[in-house]
Amino acid sequence: MSQRWLFSRPVDLAAFAGTAVLSFALAQALPATDTPPWAWLVFVVLLDVAHVWSTLFRVYLDGEELKRRPLLYASAPLVAYALGVAAHAYSSELFWTLLAYVAAWHFVRQQVGWMVLYGRRAGCPDLELHFDRAVMLTTTLGPVVWWHANLPLHFWWFREGDFVEGLPTWVGTAALAVHFAALALWLAQALLFKRFHAGKTLLVFATWLSWFGGIVLAKSDLAFTVMNVSLHAVPYLVLLYTYAKGRHAEHGYGRLGTLVLRWGAAGFLLLLWAIAFVEEFAWDRLVWRDHPMFFGAGGPELGSALLALVVPLLSLPQTTHYLLDGFVWRTRSDPQLAVRLGWKPRVA
Repeated sequence: MSQRWLFSRPVDLAAFAGTAVLSFALAQALPATDTPPWAWLVFVVLLDVAHVWSTLFRVYLDGEELKRRPLLYASAPLVAYALGVAAHAYSSELFWTLLAYVAAWHFVRQQVGWMVLYGRRAGCPDLELHFDRAVMLTTTLGPVVWWHANLPLHFWWFREGDFVEGLPTWVGTAALAVHFAALALWLAQALLFKRFHAGKTLLVFATWLSWFGGIVLAKSDLAFTVMNVSLHAVPYLVLLYTYAKGRHAEHGYGRLGTLVLRWGAAGFLLLLWAIAFVEEFAWDRLVWRDHPMFFGAGGPELGSALLALVVPLLSLPQTTHYLLDGFVWRTRSDPQLAVRLGWKPRVA
């Protein structure tokens, strides 16, 4: 089997397995407490929120890309906002529950997407790709189903009570049994039929460590946050920076994108971190008021009608990212994508 990497051997190793191992080790070493301010700043603002905004480099900083699919890129935020306002106006609890499930599914789909990209790079047949998808679904969904069957735990997705309780405990146990059986079967067939692919195996290991470790073994919101966010955000930022470099080589960005990428990875990250900090400033002053040490105290008290407009607006970068991510990484629908990621040679 072709052992093609998504980025390169050392980058893939660091981005997937390295991130999973380090985040697991850090989560085990830290005390079982709520997420302290420094960890919130690093893992939520500088990783999670920043990776959401990196969609700018795939879509909204690229005039040519906007013209290629104008209806999709214009309608995605409008639809997301309208649905968010309707849900929040009905019930804030409903809004956060829906957002939690959309986010969780987005996290699951991203791991499946990495697996498919590895399979396509290796030239795997469709039957093997379907099996790869299935094992990645069980690797991620098994712990999530167990989570639902053991609510309440010491952590949650966005806020306490956002997942629905009531699933019997035995369902969670059965989900983990299926989860382990699928992993064992996948590893057995890889060895038996000589389908061992280093990148896919690293991805399966990293995903299992972060999802099983970050949910089933996690003893605190801090442990969950560290393991949940790291494997999701770090490889995605690597992907976006790789793409942005390829697009920049084609002179595909306007003045802002060109100026930022002149400074390489530092410029790329600093722009995303600045935007993420501004977003969290707005969240804290208008809604949460959880981190006065970063954003100061105070802020207007918004009534339920205003919150129904403001909260979906502040969530719009996330919801737009969730919607678009299912469209913008399909190499079959965008032949230039593989070129910009360095998977195919650039035609002069």
